[in-house]
Amino acid sequence: MMIRNKIDRILSRLLMGIMSLMVLNVLWQVFSRYILGAPSSFTDELSRYLMIWLGILGAAYVSGQNAHVAIDFLPKKLNTKKQRKLRRLVTVIVMSFAFFALVIGGFRLVYLTFILEQYSPALKLPLALVYLVMPLSGMLIMYYKISDILTK
Repeated sequence: MMIRNKIDRILSRLLMGIMSLMVLNVLWQVFSRYILGAPSSFTDELSRYLMIWLGILGAAYVSGQNAHVAIDFLPKKLNTKKQRKLRRLVTVIVMSFAFFALVIGGFRLVYLTFILEQYSPALKLPLALVYLVMPLSGMLIMYYKISDILTK
């Protein structure tokens, strides 16, 4: 549990930092556009990439907190034993998605954009860095779900 708490703390601080940077970035965009009359060229792209990281890493964090929005109509109709089975099935489905779509698919996307040397137009960032959040988030989701299974 100590490792999970550390990961939670690091991830929550990273998410707060990304959100803070996003707010400052958008404020600078508004200021430079309306006050200075010369809109900044990089802020739109940076806010888009920060939003991607915030959304995907945020999903991993929320998954670890078991705080995702859920429809609990079916589980409430089942007895305790069947609820556990349903929870296990949902966990297996989430882990499968995280592994195949986020980890495998994400690493393929990162590799492809790295090999093709794709860069963002304004910031000149390697797009592989932008897409790196997918496999990272997938591994975090898998870690959280495995941790949930082992502690219950």
